[in-house]
Amino acid sequence: MMKIVKISIRELVEFVYKEGSIDARFQARSSMTIGTKLHQKLQKEYKEGDEKEVFLKGEREVEDILYQLEGRCDGIHYENEEVIVEEIKSTARRLSQMEEGSRVHWAQGECYAYLLAKEKQLTHISVQLTYIEVESEETKSFIRTYTLEELEHMVDETLAAYSPFAYVILANQDSRLKSIPDLGFPYPVYRKGQKKLAGAVYKTVAESKSLYANAPTGTGKTISTLFPTIKAMSGKWFYVTAKTITRTVAEEALLLLERKGLSQRTITITAKDKICFKEETICQKEYCEFANGYYDRINGALLDILTHETTITRPIVESYARKHKVCPFEYSIDLSYLVDGVICDYNYIFDPKVSLKRMSGESKKKTTLLIDEAHNLVGRGREMYSAILKKSAFLEIKRMYPEQSALKQSLTTVNKQFLRLKKEQEGDMRIELDAQLVDAVEGFVKAAEKCLGEADGDWSEGFLQLYFDALSFMRIANIYSDEHRFVITQSSNELEVKLFCIDPSKLIKHITKSFQSSVFFSATLHPFSYYFQQLGGSEGDYRFLIPSPFEREQWQVGIHPISTRFKDRNRTLSSITRSITEAFNEYRGNYLVFFSSYIYMQEAFEEMEQESMNADFIIQEPNMKEAAREEFLNHYQGDRERPVIGFAVLGGIFSEGIDLKGDRLKGVIVVGVGLPQPNRQQEIIKDYFNERGLNGFDYAYVYPGLNKVFQSGGRLIRSEEDTGVIRLIDDRYLSPKYQSLLLEEWMDYQIIT
Repeated sequence: MMKIVKISIRELVEFVYKEGSIDARFQARSSMTIGTKLHQKLQKEYKEGDEKEVFLKGEREVEDILYQLEGRCDGIHYENEEVIVEEIKSTARRLSQMEEGSRVHWAQGECYAYLLAKEKQLTHISVQLTYIEVESEETKSFIRTYTLEELEHMVDETLAAYSPFAYVILANQDSRLKSIPDLGFPYPVYRKGQKKLAGAVYKTVAESKSLYANAPTGTGKTISTLFPTIKAMSGKWFYVTAKTITRTVAEEALLLLERKGLSQRTITITAKDKICFKEETICQKEYCEFANGYYDRINGALLDILTHETTITRPIVESYARKHKVCPFEYSIDLSYLVDGVICDYNYIFDPKVSLKRMSGESKKKTTLLIDEAHNLVGRGREMYSAILKKSAFLEIKRMYPEQSALKQSLTTVNKQFLRLKKEQEGDMRIELDAQLVDAVEGFVKAAEKCLGEADGDWSEGFLQLYFDALSFMRIANIYSDEHRFVITQSSNELEVKLFCIDPSKLIKHITKSFQSSVFFSATLHPFSYYFQQLGGSEGDYRFLIPSPFEREQWQVGIHPISTRFKDRNRTLSSITRSITEAFNEYRGNYLVFFSSYIYMQEAFEEMEQESMNADFIIQEPNMKEAAREEFLNHYQGDRERPVIGFAVLGGIFSEGIDLKGDRLKGVIVVGVGLPQPNRQQEIIKDYFNERGLNGFDYAYVYPGLNKVFQSGGRLIRSEEDTGVIRLIDDRYLSPKYQSLLLEEWMDYQIIT
């Protein structure tokens, strides 16, 4: 039976012909925004009868594989009897440096020309390769004419070069499909609610729908989403999350399925700054031997790892990257397009700055998104779809590079727009985007890319950071909507402009609807209506809420009605520390005590340190590195001589994603209701939702605050055998609003007096 491989022209030619080094200076990152505009500008000049953005497809058999080729060419010109396929590329380099064009670009045009010539039965056809300089918008074209036989030979050579890789992909696909039908659930029994969740996920993926699932701690969400997604044989999947620890849990689940007979390839993507082999992350061939010649070695590295590995974790990536001398981060990204499953951070799917740009629409339609700890995506979404620029940053770069006239002019233009905004400012917020500032920032990006593309000299970190910030600003300007505000913040020596995303729901939905299906799941999508709306839920989507798999008796819940409001803190601090001491003395063991801020936590810590409690006190420090985090958690051992009381911050690194089973944790105490600090940003959110007939204060303060409380409390009961103490210290927990929002499993509480 003939083997079939479907591949896009761009993917094919980049695999076979891309060569040279990774070099951050020469990558025109604005191509997704400026480049698209420049393409459209050229295409508008096409004469009548010419075509643009033409979809082409065809088949070619090489070495017992039938390749189904497809792609979209930029343009087709018809001149007398001649047919010309045009391939347009934007570049930050000077056109004078272009002598004949890149081989990979020619190959792309040649493949399109082959498909068109076959379709129209042409004996001759031409390819025009047009480069457009980003800054000047000038163009330079090269043209070559081919016979159909020449193009057939070129396409056959290209496919023959790709074939060893195609055989590996086909063999892996075959073994995966054979392994799935007999794959069973990897545990002897399902936990309470687990089978229902797995069934809901299977139905969602099989029907190409979206699911929003509130599945409390202990449900076993990771295996209950991965297993049915794989069983549905739907194609590719992405398991996306905000926390490193949950990525590890997903890897462990995959290894468990592998031991049960699953055969598939997966990759975990680690952030560039964490996985980089060099002291500084400078992606230039002169500095980094792993960037130098990367594209000359990467195909061998890909073939090697895909032939020999299945669950490709960070240590495995690093091992093969060193073996083949390739950048481990770019290696991971290249692998992500070739494997069956990807474990990664939210930003590789949702963030316009770093999302996986090469993923085609066709590929997305066969891909399922599993979005873990989905409550985190609301805040992350606001961050990802917002952007900030500061006036001082432009002035600093202008002072640093006075000899760069074009750059200096662009910086002056941006500064003038900041001064205009300062002069015009009647309030600190507008609904409309300021088009003049956006145009000026675009001018700076063009000038900066020209400098980066040409100069031999070093560019400062400040310059590169400003370039990336400006690029981000442009990307967000491109998606700016009614859900954004143009916010101006002014102080004595600074002017800051922010494109602030208030409600990320439409942008999240815009991303997820291009995929086959999406499963949003968390232990704390509570209140459900709030998260359903904020994560882009709509009428046709599935909703799934299951009760906690644990018994109410496993929690010993107490509410101590003491005010933790800012104005009362000095007065009530001693009562709060006394409440913590009483809980510890009544139920001895290891505790985590959560506070709404570092300052509040520090005050309580210092007061409690004075007491003789036969316990060790530890405290969360700001910006803890991984080693310090591990040391903090290592104190939570069940066999300690003296118990430990750890002080931590609500919503911080120890309030979710940590697993302290059995005797490792006896109690969780939450001081306060977790309300975010009042500031201009939270007030904008409040006003926005009030204007839409919703309770703005709840959306801006109450719901995000309570989510931190629920997450922190979720650290306590992790298995059917666990028991422990939850103490909520704040009088607001007894108010009707908070009573209506408390978790069902916490409702059998005792009021502490």
